[in-house]
Amino acid sequence: MRGNHSLEFTQLLSSIVSRKNLFVDKNRISFYATGIRVGSGVASAVVFPRDLVEFWKVIQTCVNFNRIIIVQAANTGLTGGSTPYGDDYDREVVIVNTRKLDQLILLNGGMQVVAFPGTTLNKLEDALLPFGRGPHSVIGSSCIGASVIGGICNNSGGNLVKRGPAYTELSLYAQLNTEGKLILINHLGIPLGEEPEEILFNLQNCSFDPDNVTESSALASDREYQTRVRNIQADSPARFNADKRRLYEASGSAGKIAIFAVRLDTFPKPKKERVFFLGTNNPIRLTIIRKKILTELKQLPEMGEYMHYSYFDGADKYCKDTFLMIKYFGSGVLPTLLLLKRKVDQFFSQIEIFPKNLSDRFLQFIVRFFPDHLPKRLREYRSKFDHYMLILASDLSIAEVEELLNNELKENSDFEYIICSDSEAQDALLHRYVAGAAPGRFCIVNQNDAGDLLPLDIALPRNCDSWNQILPDEIISQMSCSFMMGHFLCMVFHWDFVVKKGVDSSKLKKKILEILDQYGAKYPAEHNVGHLYRADEELAGFYRRLDPTNSFNSGIGMTSKKKFYK
Repeated sequence: MRGNHSLEFTQLLSSIVSRKNLFVDKNRISFYATGIRVGSGVASAVVFPRDLVEFWKVIQTCVNFNRIIIVQAANTGLTGGSTPYGDDYDREVVIVNTRKLDQLILLNGGMQVVAFPGTTLNKLEDALLPFGRGPHSVIGSSCIGASVIGGICNNSGGNLVKRGPAYTELSLYAQLNTEGKLILINHLGIPLGEEPEEILFNLQNCSFDPDNVTESSALASDREYQTRVRNIQADSPARFNADKRRLYEASGSAGKIAIFAVRLDTFPKPKKERVFFLGTNNPIRLTIIRKKILTELKQLPEMGEYMHYSYFDGADKYCKDTFLMIKYFGSGVLPTLLLLKRKVDQFFSQIEIFPKNLSDRFLQFIVRFFPDHLPKRLREYRSKFDHYMLILASDLSIAEVEELLNNELKENSDFEYIICSDSEAQDALLHRYVAGAAPGRFCIVNQNDAGDLLPLDIALPRNCDSWNQILPDEIISQMSCSFMMGHFLCMVFHWDFVVKKGVDSSKLKKKILEILDQYGAKYPAEHNVGHLYRADEELAGFYRRLDPTNSFNSGIGMTSKKKFYK
């Protein structure tokens, strides 16, 4: 009976999307069922809807056949939240990949946008350029093809302090109610009809005037964020994934609903930008400068990024190929190349004579023969200092930042700074952008000596001055390698550790999190819980309210994978 039931299900999906847009072969499924960094699991099918109506029909069919649904776009999440995790689900899992649904509608001359499930940050950034505007985030994620809606689901971003983390109260989504009925909810603030297929068809075909959309009182960005970041006396973090202030329908939903579109604010691009690169061996100096930036400047800079020498060196050694690729071919080509790289690795992994992650090993070998890619003055700072701060200032904040740094230099000689030329600025920012890939490449290249990768995504309280002294030597000594950097103005840090061989990483992580709890830290800060972190009761309750039958992304945040959360 089960076989006939599965055959009927497969035939129905084929009739919706066509056979070529449905994968049921295990080898083809495994690529989409494996996370870009962590996590993999069992799925019975991968479906690729070609428009919003097909997306709705696929979800309906999965609900009718009692399937677990995982909606996936680019699968660039770092905590395994867009793939199955293990094989202990009580129902078959279906992955619905939305990359074909990449439409973008600009509203009111680009002041806002409506983004579809597969729309990438990179595409949004390019579309807004003629209007002199930009999206909420342009760091890291946009380089690897992350989707706009993925950022909304994760409350990600926020390093651009004038724009804040991804947030909206305007969305179009489907959810299962307590009776198990699939309903479509239109909170875009755009009249599109009454029935689900009518609404989706009208949106897909833009059956409204996009330059005459009524302004909504609902938020389409986190407009309180600048004020929140400036409150340096607060004993709570500026932003983190489980912040109940920013859990609203699609925002923070982590795949517990099926999102068809979101409406977002865009932001004016600066007319002029300057990058200030600071170096010091006294991290307290960076704390003082951070506080003065947030309390004394009338205009905040665009961002302030911290790098420890560990991440400077890690990016230098292990991310040079990515740096060169983006510099000379643009970030738009990177998602395609990463997809190709993963497929190459998957193919050669089936042949025993080849090592795992063959493409990474090849790239790491070949890039050694390329000339130095970093500017001379950045090299000089690396030889003199252990701690760096990269400040991207714009327009009126440029003069304010320069004046602040000069005044600080008059009184203190324990730091230096340079104002980067345009080419130096581009390279300094790019060096920071690609750095996040260093720990993973380190593990691949040094797999004989490296233990588990232990990535930590931490939001420290805004009043935390001891950010550089939180973990004791007893903890650090158990690491084979440590990588540390952060979005310094908002006190969000990425501590990526590679533990020594033989060290129990789960026990070590528990100790670290206990220490962080004592400091009032929140985690994860911007990568979402995925399957690496346990959702606290507030967040888990939000998931249950969105998805009372537990049919979407079951098990996220270490919650139950069983129907009705049994």
